[in-house]
Amino acid sequence: MSRRLAVEIAVQDRAGVRVALEAGADRIELCSALGVGGLTPSAALIQAAVEEAASAGRDGFVHVLIRPRAGGFVYDADEVELAVADIRFAREAGASGVVVGALDGIGAVDTDAVARFVEAAGDLDVTFHRAIDIVPDPLGALDALASLGVRRILTSGGASRSVDGVGMLAALSAESAGRVQIMAGGGVSVADIAAIAVTGVDAVHLSARTTVTGSPSGPGGGDAAYDVTDAAVVREAIAAAG
Repeated sequence: MSRRLAVEIAVQDRAGVRVALEAGADRIELCSALGVGGLTPSAALIQAAVEEAASAGRDGFVHVLIRPRAGGFVYDADEVELAVADIRFAREAGASGVVVGALDGIGAVDTDAVARFVEAAGDLDVTFHRAIDIVPDPLGALDALASLGVRRILTSGGASRSVDGVGMLAALSAESAGRVQIMAGGGVSVADIAAIAVTGVDAVHLSARTTVTGSPSGPGGGDAAYDVTDAAVVREAIAAAG
């Protein structure tokens, strides 16, 4: 591997932010509910993450997922308005970037919604998330996203796991020609990083989670087990990225 890949860690609590910082991750995607693919985190968690990054002297570290609900990525007018408001809040709270995505009724990029997201983000980095993995023409989507001002695309190359989508990852990396960063994410394990790196992507994204057993949650409380960010996995990913 001739160059080091950036490493982004998806985290869903303040402890995860600290783990990612101390282990040396380049940035985080801050979210809640990773079990459903991630949702917009709370205002308090955004503020806490920004405080942790500032205390560590890390600029550009906190990138906030903006996803108003689980399920698909076709949003109605109310959901777009909510996402815009959440982006503005993240910017005002001191986040460095936002992670967004929206599709239209035929599964293509919803350029109107994304344009509004980019406008609301102002000078923040904007990443378009794995909604791109279900569009019929991802290379065309890359061109559209670049023209809208999106800085980075998170993608598995259309596969369930990034290591199985290396052909499309390579095609997207070639097509981007430096206009947009390509970040591989989706089922990434430390063992996959070397194979992913040769596609020319700029970064890898993983959650680096391990499951721990909590106290009994009781009826209606869900599973007592929950996920935490594993410092050892973060460090191993960084080492594998070069």
